[in-house]
Amino acid sequence: MTVESDALTGLLPRMTRLSATLSRGQLFEHATAAAGLALDRPAVTILLVLHMADRPLRVGEIAARMQVVGPHVTRQLQGLEREGLVERLADPDDQRARLITLTEPGRERISGYLRVVNGWFADALSDWSDEDQRDLVRLFGRMVDDLSAHLDAVVGKGGAAG
Repeated sequence: MTVESDALTGLLPRMTRLSATLSRGQLFEHATAAAGLALDRPAVTILLVLHMADRPLRVGEIAARMQVVGPHVTRQLQGLEREGLVERLADPDDQRARLITLTEPGRERISGYLRVVNGWFADALSDWSDEDQRDLVRLFGRMVDDLSAHLDAVVGKGGAAG
């Protein structure tokens, strides 16, 4: 079912522009260098997922949140573990399973990265009121959640990228 809405006409071009802006100009490399993080995108994404989680996660949960396959996460976790940024814990609900959590150095490193990136947002939106900034985060989060759920239903989850 296709429904056109004049109110949403400019959304896709702006999302495409935002994606291009975030992808160009070595922004990721600049942020990781400024934060002292010598890691690739997948490793940083794992650290972000763990940072945003309210608890330690199983490998499968990390993979699902990243929308990738488990073996991809496992390979990345091995390197992060060697670097001392994550650690494996016994799952209290299933002693055969392991949970992944950030170590203190891992928390410090990803917090530094977030300070850099959040600083860019704060600088770019410094003329916005606190209320407008909160509304942006709330509405953008709602849009991403609703659009993701809708597109998963429309096109199916026929295979995570990896």
